[in-house]
Amino acid sequence: MLRFVTGNEGKVEEAREYLPMAVEQTDYDYVEVQSDDLAPIAARGARESFRELGGTEPVAVEDSGLFVDALGGFPGPYSAYAEYTLGIERVYRLVEPEDDHRASFRSVVAYAADADSLDEDVTDDDPDWHDGVTVEDGVAVATFEGTVRGEIVTPRGDGGFGYDPIFEHEGRTMAERSTAEKNAISHRGRALAKLADWLAAQE
Repeated sequence: MLRFVTGNEGKVEEAREYLPMAVEQTDYDYVEVQSDDLAPIAARGARESFRELGGTEPVAVEDSGLFVDALGGFPGPYSAYAEYTLGIERVYRLVEPEDDHRASFRSVVAYAADADSLDEDVTDDDPDWHDGVTVEDGVAVATFEGTVRGEIVTPRGDGGFGYDPIFEHEGRTMAERSTAEKNAISHRGRALAKLADWLAAQE
């Protein structure tokens, strides 16, 4: 069983589509460190959650954000705060006068487990399987990144949430797609698929 630490049921449902194990939603308010990079935030949250939730069952934490090229990656890890304080239309207006509207949705899934439970062959830094593994005080944390490239456009579509109406990928915004269509190409799904491959390598 895997404990997915999140208050978002949608994330858990997506994880269940990719992972070869039971996935249980767990609410735990871990400390979110400040960083311009998603990986340290997710890894720190996963390590803390694993320890505080008993240190027996593996734990996953996911962090994601919208990274706009012309804004130096902003809002990035601060995407939720920017959406809450500015709103997506103001973020669009920041980008609109720029020549470059390219952006990406990025997700990092961090998987924490007892280091002794992992196959030694897949705990080395092997980019074919994962983005990195760190071991600290017997707790191993592996991180997996997924990215979807697109561009920022005038808000379109009634579906999705967050920045979906202003993020266009292959001609349609995420808000113009069904949940199934979004999940098939999502940044989170791509990170989860990498985790699933890595877990399969240990069987």
